Amino acid sequence: MTINKVAVIGSGVMGSGIAAQIANAGVPVLLLDIVPDGAEDKNALAKGAIEKMLKTDPAPFMSKKNAKLIEVGNLEDDLEKLSECDWIVEVVLEDLKIKHATYEKIQKHRKKGSIVTSNTSTIPLTKLLEGQPKDFAADFMITHFFNPPRYMRLLELVVGDQTRADAVKTVREFCDVRLGKGVVECKDTPGFIVNRLLVFWMQAAVNAAIEDGVPIEVADAVMGKPIGVPKTAVFGLIDLVGVDLMPYLANSMLSSLPEDDTYRKIYKDFPFVSQMIEAGYNGRKGKGGFYRLNPDAPKGVREKQALQLSADRFDETQYQKADKPKLESVSAGKKGLRAVIETDDIGGAYAWKVLSQTLAYAASLVPQIADNIAAVDEAMRLGTNWKFGPFEMMDQLGPKYFADKLEEEGVEVPDLLKAVGNDTFYKVENGKLHYFGTDGKYHEVVRAKGVLLLRDIKLGSEPVFKTASASVWDIGDGVLCVEFTGKMNALDEQVFEAYQHCIKKIGDGSGDYKALVIYNEGTHFSAGANLGLALFAINIAMWPQIDSLVSAGQKTYKALKYAPFPVVAAPSGMALGGGCEILLHADHVQAHAETYTGLVEVGVGLIPGWGGCVQMVLRYLQEESENTQRVWFSPKNTPMGAVRKAFETIGLAKVAKSAQEAKEAKYFKDSDDITMNRDRLLFDAKQKALELMKAGYTAPEPVEEIRLPGPSGKLALDMAVADFKKSGKATPYDVVVSEAVAKVLSGGDKADWTKPLHEDDLYKLEHAEFMKLVRKDGTLARIEHMLEKGKPLRN
Repeated sequence: MTINKVAVIGSGVMGSGIAAQIANAGVPVLLLDIVPDGAEDKNALAKGAIEKMLKTDPAPFMSKKNAKLIEVGNLEDDLEKLSECDWIVEVVLEDLKIKHATYEKIQKHRKKGSIVTSNTSTIPLTKLLEGQPKDFAADFMITHFFNPPRYMRLLELVVGDQTRADAVKTVREFCDVRLGKGVVECKDTPGFIVNRLLVFWMQAAVNAAIEDGVPIEVADAVMGKPIGVPKTAVFGLIDLVGVDLMPYLANSMLSSLPEDDTYRKIYKDFPFVSQMIEAGYNGRKGKGGFYRLNPDAPKGVREKQALQLSADRFDETQYQKADKPKLESVSAGKKGLRAVIETDDIGGAYAWKVLSQTLAYAASLVPQIADNIAAVDEAMRLGTNWKFGPFEMMDQLGPKYFADKLEEEGVEVPDLLKAVGNDTFYKVENGKLHYFGTDGKYHEVVRAKGVLLLRDIKLGSEPVFKTASASVWDIGDGVLCVEFTGKMNALDEQVFEAYQHCIKKIGDGSGDYKALVIYNEGTHFSAGANLGLALFAINIAMWPQIDSLVSAGQKTYKALKYAPFPVVAAPSGMALGGGCEILLHADHVQAHAETYTGLVEVGVGLIPGWGGCVQMVLRYLQEESENTQRVWFSPKNTPMGAVRKAFETIGLAKVAKSAQEAKEAKYFKDSDDITMNRDRLLFDAKQKALELMKAGYTAPEPVEEIRLPGPSGKLALDMAVADFKKSGKATPYDVVVSEAVAKVLSGGDKADWTKPLHEDDLYKLEHAEFMKLVRKDGTLARIEHMLEKGKPLRN
């Protein structure tokens, strides 16, 4: 069965977000909701949801054009349209009566064999199916998305004894390949995997903070980055999801958990929580929560305040200026998890108290909540953005060490933790990752077909070549892979050295290697050039070295562009500055859907120096030209249209916030492809490289005739920037940088409409203008400010 159209019933935050992600996959969606009382427009709720999403930041849509794939309707007039849908997702209120009434309507109108799922996070599948006919039960399962559906990668899948195997396969593949989700199959138990563990962790954390008098700033400082958890940590997370959600989650768990469950033993109903909610302190969506901005701060001053915890009461006098704890336990995170919990300070003691309870609880729940520990760890990583799952954390501590420490404190050691003994929950055997099973044996972690991970390749091989900033890997079938390894995957001459090694190693493609993929598994593809190194070089006037770096970048990127073998770039996350420029020079980009790319050099007082200006103007010229081969000129077009577009893109440092937007901005070509699931990116990129090779790859040739407007074009651009300066939209140094951008894109002083330039002429001009800017004090100030503050200086 193929899913060609989907219906989503319920247009709240989750329902509309799920609809948007399905539309992001290019699949038509029918979005239905109830008719509001007295509404003139019966579709008001669904329409309003789409309008709101188009204004939301971060955006649910990967491109605003995707909203057109959503058809709105209501549950009075449009139920018959369900017969057109292959998959129907129920996202109504977490009320069993409302869900059952909705299923009755769905059953009357859906086509035979269509799949029905619920997005419930609290109601067991067995209860959802009470009173439902057999054919409904055969087509039914739970697909629990996480909020926001576009950005959170986890989908918890719960299937019943009666669910058709082919229906499960269809939904799993669609959610994995088309929606980009990491699909984890869970048991039909309260809270499934993530909510079961996360609610316990938050309760244990709040308890320990109150019992031991731990300030919330200390709690969040140690329970965040030092243990591999996002910086929101505990109390910041509660503020984010909503303080008012906590009692709801607790009640949901208490109403369905077994009587002997450990959560019941640690649960405490603190009076201050209900008092916060009554006073409107629901977290970020209210007046504040555990943190707030000081309402009495001077105008324009943002002073963060933290709540001083009291179990029995809440009032606004308990807010004080938030502290920034400097603790040894926080710094110990660089040495590993055991170093954190062994540190003899308030943070170390707190971390142990919370983690020991949470990890022991996790160990006690397998196989109750999932078949194996690998599923639990994957769910926690994808559903919470924790760097490590609970069993990976136990391996960091050492399972035997952890068990002994629990025993010393009189805590019962879970059976699974006892069973692993002196071993670890994960180990590598014959170059493959294995996990410890509930049967006491190790089992290989099997990846889905079409998943290829560099971290798996590393388990059984060594780099073909390595520098301090990059590694080259053999990923099979004659394909090499360049991986950036520096901080933020920043680019420098040692990255170029790795590229040059690949160019020599692959040669003309007649030897052992045929193609190159540029890819890494960092959070971000590359933040561009190493600014810290650049600042150091500028401060000691190492102009020849900077000149050499610019030359090396241009030379290397051009060598890759015109190499006799295919080069496929596979970005994910941020690909900025020089990280974007390598994408512009690749034969093909196989981008993860969540790729955020742009030429942002103007923010640090520079222009793209590794061919970014050249490639962008060529792309826009090609778009406007009728002849896209050697002579990029058409009598029907003038070069100013292309130059103006490139100028706006570079001069405004436009960043595409998705791979789809990158296509619209011309950072990616129309022929470039998008991979929705991050884990499938390397496989897809490798397959594209092999496809290009087998198709008889021929390298492109440099563009020999480029017609640009020259000084007259630059003048037009300079005048536009001058107007921006007069209106206060551009700063004095914006003008300086913009003049350099305009000069390159217009072709320089000697260019005009009748005198074609060679591509190399533009590279030389770009290089020259870059070197002029890098010597200016305004550029130095911008670089220093970016490194110190993390944002551009408006000088």
